[in-house]
Amino acid sequence: MKKFMDKDFLLQTDIAKELYHNHAAKMPIFDYHCHINPQEIAEDKRFENITQIWLAGDHYKWRAMRTNGVDEKYCTGDASDWEKFEKWAETVPYTLRNPLFHWTHLELKKFFGIDKVLSPATAKEIWDECNAKLQTPEYSCRGIIKMANVHTICTTDDPIDTLEHHRAIKADGFETAVLPAWRPDKAMAVENSVVYNEYIDKLEEAAEMNISTFSDLMDALDNRHEFFHQNGCRLSDHGLETAIAEDYTQNEIEKIFTKVRGVAELSETEVLKFKSAMLYEFGIMDHSRGWTQQFHIGALRNNSSRLFKKLGADVGLDSIGDFEVAKPLSKLLDRLDYENKLSKTILYNLNPRDNELIGTMIGNFQDGSVPGKMQFGSGWWFLDQKDGMEKQMNALSNLGLLSRFVGMLTDSRSFLSYTRHEYFRRTMCNLLGTDVENGEIPYDIDLLGTMVENICFNNAKEYFNF
Repeated sequence: MKKFMDKDFLLQTDIAKELYHNHAAKMPIFDYHCHINPQEIAEDKRFENITQIWLAGDHYKWRAMRTNGVDEKYCTGDASDWEKFEKWAETVPYTLRNPLFHWTHLELKKFFGIDKVLSPATAKEIWDECNAKLQTPEYSCRGIIKMANVHTICTTDDPIDTLEHHRAIKADGFETAVLPAWRPDKAMAVENSVVYNEYIDKLEEAAEMNISTFSDLMDALDNRHEFFHQNGCRLSDHGLETAIAEDYTQNEIEKIFTKVRGVAELSETEVLKFKSAMLYEFGIMDHSRGWTQQFHIGALRNNSSRLFKKLGADVGLDSIGDFEVAKPLSKLLDRLDYENKLSKTILYNLNPRDNELIGTMIGNFQDGSVPGKMQFGSGWWFLDQKDGMEKQMNALSNLGLLSRFVGMLTDSRSFLSYTRHEYFRRTMCNLLGTDVENGEIPYDIDLLGTMVENICFNNAKEYFNF
C-alpha cells in the first residue's frame, strides 16, 4: 500500500515517475488564465491567516461545505476566520474522492510543508502552523508566486479597468510577468437595459468619448482594446453559455443599440442578434492586433435564485449546462475564418459530453500558419480534476495533437492554486507512462520528455509569444 500523497503521488509506473521528476516538475508555470486580483500583487499583500488566502472567494469549498450541512455564515457570512476554517476542517474528511481532498493537501504540503490530513483533530495545529508562516516575508503574494516558480500570470480584466496595478507591478520590476486579459462580457450583456446603460456610461468615461450609436460603441471598445494592447494584453476571453451566431444586418444592430441605449428592453431575438454582432466584432479586434481569443462555453449560472438574490454571482451556484454548441460555434468561427480574420483560439467546454465535439471542431479551422492555432482548452472548472483532465487529453490525443497542447491553467482566485499545475502534470505523466507500460507508445525518453516539457510550459510560451 502506497503512502498518501508521497513524492510519487498519482504516478503509477516507473516511466511516469521519470517523466514527472526529471521533466515536468522543473518547468516554470505559465498561468495564462486566472482570476487573481492584480492589486494584491501590486501591493504585495500579506494575509493574516489561512482563511483569508484559502477560503475567501473559493466557491468550490463553499459548495462542499453547504453540501456537508454547514450554515452559510461559515461560507460567505460574518463568522470569524477561525470559525470558517474550523468548519472547512470538519468538511474535509467528507471530501474523500472529491478533487478538493487532493487540492487541499497538495497546497498544505507544497506551500507549508504540512503532511498531516486536515480534520477537526488537526485543525488548530494546522491553523497555527500556516498562520505563523504567513507572517514571514516569504509568504507575501509575490513570495508565494516565486515559490511556485510562476513565469507569467494573465489576469481577467474588464475593458473599463484602469490596469494601474499591472503597470505598477511592471514598474517595480517584479520577475513574474503579470499581464491583463480582456474580458468584455459586460459590454454585450444587453439583457438588462438599465444595468447595461450604467456600464456604457462607465465605458464612456474610460474611453473619454460619447457613446450614442453602435459605431460609437465599437470605437470606444477599440480604444480600450488598444489601451490593453499597449499594456501587454494579448489575450481575450468570453464566458458564454454557448457560441452565438444569429444572422443580422448592420442596420438591425444600429437600431437595437439605439433601442437599448434608450433604456428599452429587448426581445430575445434582438439580444441574440446583438450578441452575435459583438462576438464577431471582438473577433475582428483580436485578429487586428494578433491576440488569442478564448471561449469558455457551457456554464449554467446562478441556479439558485434565492441565494443569488442574497449573495450575488460567483458564490457556487453554477453547474454544467446542456446547450447546443456545434452549429453556432462553427458558424461564428467559419465567418471569421472565411474572411481570414480568425485569431488563434482556445475553446473550453464545461460539459464533458462536448469533449469530442470540441476536439473535432478545432481541426476544422487549423490552417498551417501556427502549430496548434486552434486549441482544445484544458479541463475547466468542474472538469479540472483527474478524471476530467484525462478525458480531455484522451479526446485531444484521439482527434488532434496532444503534443501541441498549451497545457494547464489555474482559473483560480487563490494564490495557493498553483498546485493545479502540479496535479495536471502528474496526471499527464501518469497517462503517458501507462501508455508506455502497455506498449502503446515507445519508451523514448527524449521524445516523451520533450513532449512533457513542451506541454507544461514551452508550448504556451511560444504560442502566446508575449
